[in-house]
Amino acid sequence: MEKVVRSNLSRRSFLGILAGTATLGITWPRLGHSAHRKGSLATLIDLSLCDGCANYRMPACVHACREENRNRIPPIKEPIPEPWPRKTIEDWSKKREVFDRLTPYNFIYVHRAEINMGGEVKTLYVPRRCMHCDNPACATICPFSANHKFKNGAVVIDEGICFGGAKCRDVCPWNIPQRQSGVGIYLHVLPSLMGNGVMYKCDLCYERLQSGRLPACIEACPRKAMIIGTREEIEEIAERRRREMNGYIYGKIENGGTSTLYVSPVSFELINGTMKKSPGRPDMVPGVKRRMEMTDPLGKGVLVAPLIGIAAGAWGWWKGRKEEGKNG
Repeated sequence: MEKVVRSNLSRRSFLGILAGTATLGITWPRLGHSAHRKGSLATLIDLSLCDGCANYRMPACVHACREENRNRIPPIKEPIPEPWPRKTIEDWSKKREVFDRLTPYNFIYVHRAEINMGGEVKTLYVPRRCMHCDNPACATICPFSANHKFKNGAVVIDEGICFGGAKCRDVCPWNIPQRQSGVGIYLHVLPSLMGNGVMYKCDLCYERLQSGRLPACIEACPRKAMIIGTREEIEEIAERRRREMNGYIYGKIENGGTSTLYVSPVSFELINGTMKKSPGRPDMVPGVKRRMEMTDPLGKGVLVAPLIGIAAGAWGWWKGRKEEGKNG
C-alpha cells in the first residue's frame, strides 16, 4: 500500500527571528537551500489519474487552494504608488476570480493538453504550481532574504519582508511567483523606489503541514492524482508507476531536481509541445537547467540588500519611536 505521510513542522519562531533581523538591517544567512533527503517531503502528480475534474466548475485542487488562501492578501493601498524608473504595476485585486493561470490569488491551475499520438488524440490534464526545487535560485538570489527552502522540502516566501522585486520570478525557469502591487513592507519604506509589492506562490500549505494536515490541493483531489510522502517513498512510487505505464518522470532532474514529481504515460516533450509559455502559464521543458545566480546578471541585485536593510531599520526605529510617543 502506498503510504501518505504527514509532517509537524515549526515555522513561526524561525520566521519571527528572521523578520526581526531584517527589520534591524541584518542580512540573514541563506540556510538550508539544498533539500535534506532525510525527513524531506515530496509530492507526486500522476497525469494518468488526473481528469481535470471535468464535471466541476473548476478543478477541486484549484478550488481548495483558493479557499485556503482566500484572505491571504491584505487590502490594497489605493492609489498604488508608481515605481521608478520602471512604472509597471501588477494589480490582480480586480481579477481575483481568474483561475486558468497563476496569479497572486491563484497558486495552482490545470493545463489541458491535447496530444496527437499516431492519429489518435489523447487528452491529459496537468496541474501546475511551484515545483519546490531542491536548490532554488529564487531563495539564493532574493536580496531581502525573504525566500527560503525548508528542510521539509517547501520553498516559502515570507510575505512580511518581501519587497516584491520579482528577482525570484526572473530566475525561476517556470516564472512561478506572481506579484501583487500595493501591499507589503515597501509601502512603509521607499514605495516609489524599492520594491513593488509582494510575491506570492504555493508554499506547500506550510501551516497545514505544521499542524499535521495535508496540503489543501492534495486533500481535495477526488482521484488521488496528487499524493505527498517522504522523498524516498515518492521517488519509489514514481519510478514504479513509470515502469508500470512505460511512461516518463518530470522533476527529478529539472532545475537541479525538485520536490514535485510528475509521472505521465506520455512524454513531456509532447506535453510541452501543447504549452505556450506566457505570464502565469509555465511551460514544461524536459531537462531545463538551473539558472545559477552567480552567472546571472541578476545576481548583482543582491548589492541593494544593505540599502534595504538600512531603510527597513530606519522604518523600524521610526515606528518604535511613534509607539513610544503614543504610550508616553
